[in-house]
Order: sequence, then C-alpha cells, then structure tokens
Amino acid sequence: MTSFTSSPVSNQTTNLSSPLRDQIASAKRVVVKFGTTSLVNEDLSVSRAKIDHLVDALEARMAAGSDIVVVSSGAVAAGLAPLGLKVRPQDLATKQASAAVGQMHLAQVWAESFARYGRTVGQVLLTAADAGKRERARNAQRTIDRLRQLGTVPIVNENDTVATSEMRFGDNDRLSAIVATLTAADALVLLSDVDGLYDKNPSEPDARFIDEVRTGRDLSSVVAGDGGKLGTGGMASKVSAARLAARGGVPVLLAASDQIDVALKDASVGTVFHTRTEVQLNAWKFWALYAADAEGILRLDEGAVQAVTRGGTSLLAVGITAVEGDFHAGDIVEILGPNGVQVGRGEVNYDSAVLGGILGKHTNELPEDQRRPVVHADYLSNFASRL
Repeated sequence: MTSFTSSPVSNQTTNLSSPLRDQIASAKRVVVKFGTTSLVNEDLSVSRAKIDHLVDALEARMAAGSDIVVVSSGAVAAGLAPLGLKVRPQDLATKQASAAVGQMHLAQVWAESFARYGRTVGQVLLTAADAGKRERARNAQRTIDRLRQLGTVPIVNENDTVATSEMRFGDNDRLSAIVATLTAADALVLLSDVDGLYDKNPSEPDARFIDEVRTGRDLSSVVAGDGGKLGTGGMASKVSAARLAARGGVPVLLAASDQIDVALKDASVGTVFHTRTEVQLNAWKFWALYAADAEGILRLDEGAVQAVTRGGTSLLAVGITAVEGDFHAGDIVEILGPNGVQVGRGEVNYDSAVLGGILGKHTNELPEDQRRPVVHADYLSNFASRL
C-alpha cells in the first residue's frame, strides 16, 4: 500500500452530530493541539494572522466556560526564516538551533495575540525525560494546573532545544495525548491542515471520509502517511495519538485548523475517536505504559503471560524466567513474553539483585519477606486490550 501525507482537500459531510460530539463541545477542560502548518506562512515565518484567528476561537471557547491548554508545534519551522534556512534541517544540532530561535518568535506571537483579550500565557517546555520520571511528570502536571488556576493559558511544546533524538516524544501529536491524559482533560482537539480521517489520500475521488472511530476495527482499511516538509507528524501520528488519548479516557476530535470555530463551538466537523470504558486506563497505568522510563526487563513463561494479560492477576516469581537490567524496587520495568513480544509494564517490588535469586520459585518456597508479588495487579498494565 502507498501511504499519504497530510492534505487540505475536503470530502467530508458537514454538520455531523452525535452524543460524543456534544460531549466534546461541552467539555470543561480541553487540550487543543496545533500543527506547524497551522501557525506559519508559506515563507516559514510565524503567521500573526493565523494565530490571531486561532486565538479568537480559543477565547470564544474560554468565554463559554472551558479551560484551555494549548499544545503548539512550530518551533523548528519558526526559526528557519530568521536563520536564513530554506528547508527543515536534518541534523540534530541545526534543528535545535532553529528551535531555540523559533521558540522565542512563536511564544511572542502567542503572547501578543492572547494579550488582545487581556490574557497572559505561560510557556511549558517538556521532553520525554520529563514525562518519563514520575515526579517530573507530576511537577509538569502541577505547573499546568497552577497556570490555569491563575487564569493563564498554558502553551505546551516539546523542548526541541535539549531533547535528543533518543529522548523525544517524536511529534507533538503524541505529546498532546500525554498532556491530555496527565492533566485529566475532558477532550483533546487535534487541529492541522487535514479536516479529518480518510481511508486513503483525500485528494483521490473515491476517498471515504471516516466520521468516527470506536475501535481499531474501524481503521482496518485506512492507509495513513507520515509528516510533510515542515512538521514531523502526519496522519499516522495523529491517529496514533488519538487512539492513545482515547485509551486514557480522553475523547478526541481530529479536524482542520481552519475549521476551529466550528470544532470548538459544536464539534460538528472532523473525525471523533471514542473512549472504551472496558479498556480505559487510570492515570497511573497510562503513564506506566506510554510515558514512563523503563529501568529493566522481566521475561515470562507462557503461563505467566496468559495470567497477567487476563487482567486482575499479580505477577509472581514462579512465572519469571529472566531478569535484565539494574533496577530497584519501585522502578518501572518492561514485561516480555517468551518470544520477546512486549506484554506490558509494571512497578516492580524487588531490586533486580534480589529478584534474580527467586526466579521460578513458588510463593510457598520463599522466605516470609519475599512472598509479595513481583508486580502487584494494581500496578501492572498490559497491552492485551489496546484499541
């Protein structure tokens, strides 16, 4: 199959309605993510006109009673013109230099635009390492919550100036899903240059618009592509982020930024992604699965895999065949099956040195102080029921 890149072509039906769209339209706490092309001009400069239009719609939603957290792409692209660059750089150092310059321009325009309404903005720059450590993730959450309490609009972006290629969210679509879940948002709105999800390139005449996604089965015929020349997140990353947020209990609307007025007013455009209560993760399990840094690996036999993927079962020493890495009690570890396939993640109750000595043993064979589960069911998250 041939994948496609984001396109502004529109074949969708207008005036869509559903209970989920009503829920998104009335959501109290909303994370709104903007793609790079929504924020810059053709010459790659930051577009004050575009951002003013976005802020007008955001202000209208806030005036109606919603709290807004903005996730803004565009730092690297915004730095290209001031640095005299014509295309997005490929090497890490130049990307980070461009982000350092672009972040200043981008933040200034956001601040000036919101100032028209007497609102203050606060910039929150995150790396994957910030989300990966529990206390740092909590600090970021507290900062965003406090900014909101102070009547300030949080503008979140990945800290491209310091993030390495190995320690990046990969795109701000994923970042927005993590922010939405960690801040207990009531809805996530992903806005870019595409007006929703299609089963193929929307420029093709027989492309079918998909107005809602309930499970992964609704995506079985979809072919999605990667990012365009300015950004890193194409339709594939948006679908992945939407499913990620939905897995964390946050419904998602995917629409075009030029539809923002309607998207934020009644959510009657774009594609909506449903949550699934039967597989919804709490905040801790979402963090452990999708944001936390893993410090080691536990390898299981097939019987243990079957037990933990059914849910509600703790992981015991008897089902563990190998331990890898140097970790401590309370760390997050990867859990793999006998064929190396990732089963899940969890918070381990033993140091790796201690655990190595009790592998494969039944609980009644262990000393009293080592009879607790290796990973308790409450702190074990598996991938068996992913969307």
